Amino acid sequence: MDFISILRGILGIVIMLGICYALSSNRRNINWRLVGIGLAMQLVLAVLILKVPFVRTIFDYVASFFVVLLDFTDAGADFVLGSWPEVAQISDGITGEMVTVGYIFAFKVLPTIIFFSALSALLYYLGILQKIIKGFAWVMSRTMGLTGSESLAAAANVFIGQTEAPLVIKPYLEGMSRSEMLCLMTGGMATIAGGVFAAYVGFLGGSDLETRQLFATHLLTASIMSAPAAIVAAKMLFPEERKIELEDQNLDIPPQEVGDNVLDAISRGTTDGLKLAVNVGAMLLVFTAFVAMINYFFQDMVGNWTNLNGYVQNVTEGRFEGFNVQFILGILFAPVAWVLGVASDDVMVVGQLLGLKTTLNEFFAYAALEGVQGEISPKSVIIATYALCGFANFASIGIQIGGIGAIAPGQRKTLTEFGIKALIGGTIACFLTAAIAGVLAV
Repeated sequence: MDFISILRGILGIVIMLGICYALSSNRRNINWRLVGIGLAMQLVLAVLILKVPFVRTIFDYVASFFVVLLDFTDAGADFVLGSWPEVAQISDGITGEMVTVGYIFAFKVLPTIIFFSALSALLYYLGILQKIIKGFAWVMSRTMGLTGSESLAAAANVFIGQTEAPLVIKPYLEGMSRSEMLCLMTGGMATIAGGVFAAYVGFLGGSDLETRQLFATHLLTASIMSAPAAIVAAKMLFPEERKIELEDQNLDIPPQEVGDNVLDAISRGTTDGLKLAVNVGAMLLVFTAFVAMINYFFQDMVGNWTNLNGYVQNVTEGRFEGFNVQFILGILFAPVAWVLGVASDDVMVVGQLLGLKTTLNEFFAYAALEGVQGEISPKSVIIATYALCGFANFASIGIQIGGIGAIAPGQRKTLTEFGIKALIGGTIACFLTAAIAGVLAV
């Protein structure tokens, strides 16, 4: 941490807040006290987790729990799928070099999603997850003056997915204000679910225990820090206009149908996890194919005809194989990467990761990050890890409209109106978290 890093981190935070201010529906009504408390919570969490040895040890212990669970998943995957050789390779999406990710993804990541979905269902059935969610919600409700429903949803989004978290407050959904709905949607965009959290750890960490531990700690920190960041972004974009009364801060979690017994809960969680894993795999397959198709036009046709491929290779010193989608996204998002604290030599690479995450999804972006970890600085890798840690992408708009709209039909109009706003808010929340992490990263 140095003076320049601090200045760039502050600049990044100011720019992100400035975007929210410029896009706000009611600038006069922005609760700056809430904004200040939300940023303070992020900073305190970051300092405690990343810089205070005692707290870092606690989080490392929690993260190690997830790492150990990955070994349990591997045992199940090996029994069902067998120990396949790591021979499946794909292009890293930037330099064109072949990297081994097919085996890791198909036989490590997808089974992890299924297992953690079942584990989450079991913890919910036992009432353990609700107590953790309620504890986080109590802190945010009392410090930031939120209603009970949006506090519970924000806390739930840290642990479960953007379509599962609204189920925690299902009876309250129809009566929530427009500001509360945007807060709910933005929280879903800015955080990740437990199942994919574990999958990212296995994906980025590979088979090395120490690397898994490092990414587990950072991803856990990112998801927790992004919860207050999402509230800040949402409440700036669409401030609450009604007065929050004491009765609005009720934190009772309504009972949910999660199974008749332990085995039933595990079975339901497994089925839901299988659906999620298949969906993730199918989405990546299709998105990868579409990127390849678009790159065929840009690189193989336009790039070859105009000699742009050679120009791109020269100016990027070989980091990009030609005039393709990744290069274009790198150009567009490079300034964002710079204000987040990324090293100047790495801004193009991290910029394209940010672009891939926003336009496609974070899994695709993490796949590219896994392929370039050795080519960019460790600090840039950490900043990218934080910035990519969220569901803020265009596909999530449809997921939220379909998922939340199904259980709260009366809010469908609000969901469709706020789709882009939630995407912007969720993206900014992740960037706020990354900017703070960039200041503290070593």
